[in-house]
Amino acid sequence: MREKILGVIEKNSRIGIKELAVILGLDELAVANEIKAMEEEGIICGYHTLIDWEKTSIEKVTALIEVRVTPQRGQGFDNIAERIYNYPEVNAVYLISGGYDLLVSLEGKTLKEVSLFVSDKLSTLETVISTATHFVLKKYKDHGTVLAKKPVDEREKITL
Repeated sequence: MREKILGVIEKNSRIGIKELAVILGLDELAVANEIKAMEEEGIICGYHTLIDWEKTSIEKVTALIEVRVTPQRGQGFDNIAERIYNYPEVNAVYLISGGYDLLVSLEGKTLKEVSLFVSDKLSTLETVISTATHFVLKKYKDHGTVLAKKPVDEREKITL
């Protein structure tokens, strides 16, 4: 039951309990109790809205920062990851494989603001060895949703 519930609400967090129960063919109370239990267990960590900021007048810059760090004995990467994710500018921190250790996603109002965050706050942390900053220029798909949909030609086709 959990996998079915999670599969639906991951794609539509606004769905009501009643509708969810009907879609899954389950009892409404059982679905509500299961969702509450998953929230309490930390399986469901939050509910979010995906916004295409390009279609608003709000200026926002998104950057992906690769960070190479020296892991701490007995702690690995957890302490430095926690220090980084506690900054309010940071949206996400991932432990990754490859040439870098952490991938940090953050937002700012301008390129300069993001660059200053990286140089003044991130790069100065004692276990950080190096960083590489990548600015997101355009989002095509985010959280499974296509943002760059091609316009549909609504004109009627005429052949001669």
